[in-house]
Amino acid sequence: MAEERIQKILSRLGYGSRRSIEQLIQNNNIIINKKKIILGEKIDIKNIHELYINKIKINFNKKKQKIEKRILIYNKPVGEISTRKDPLNRITIFKNLPKLTNTKWISVGRLDLNTSGLIIFTNCGQTANKLMHPKNYIKRVYLARLFGKINVFKINMLRMGLTIENNFLHFNEIKIHNSNKTFKWYKVSLYEGKNREIRKLFNYLQIQVSRLIRIQYGSISLPHSLYPGNFKELSNKIRI
Repeated sequence: MAEERIQKILSRLGYGSRRSIEQLIQNNNIIINKKKIILGEKIDIKNIHELYINKIKINFNKKKQKIEKRILIYNKPVGEISTRKDPLNRITIFKNLPKLTNTKWISVGRLDLNTSGLIIFTNCGQTANKLMHPKNYIKRVYLARLFGKINVFKINMLRMGLTIENNFLHFNEIKIHNSNKTFKWYKVSLYEGKNREIRKLFNYLQIQVSRLIRIQYGSISLPHSLYPGNFKELSNKIRI
């Protein structure tokens, strides 16, 4: 087997996304064969005899170079943190997931504290990278419950885009889902999902978002039967 970049090897084996592994390398937290690895370094997987990640020795079995890929979806409740650990000991999105051996769950993107709904997890770094990379143009769909004055002019502005905090933000699609005298539910979609993009767009036009739920990511939709705090495993051959 030819030499490959170390982040590619470790990502393929389920030790994190390429981006997270690159960060570990930059922080000198990956040691192979008693040597700290530098970013961009390549190695033949057959020549990895000893592996430490974050000072933890990994049971690296060269004969079992491929870990079975797993994918699951999770209905994130409001109030959970989209990180692996939280210094304030708040509940994280990883708490209710099934345990893995010699690999770990990677979340495909994040949802902020007050946003609920669909999050995809996988133990395959390549799959996670494919799903998160902007060049793959994967659509995210949300339901937003809104308060405030909404008219055709504002809807057109949200479609055409606004420059907020030096970032150009816009919805690919926005349409009413249902409404009553007090509030309206809108369905919106976008293809990248910058940090708090949906809330920033509405807030800029003095529209309050009281609830935000992600209901679709690519071809995967959040099932009505999957209640908050629960997960469902998918076939690893599913097309996303």
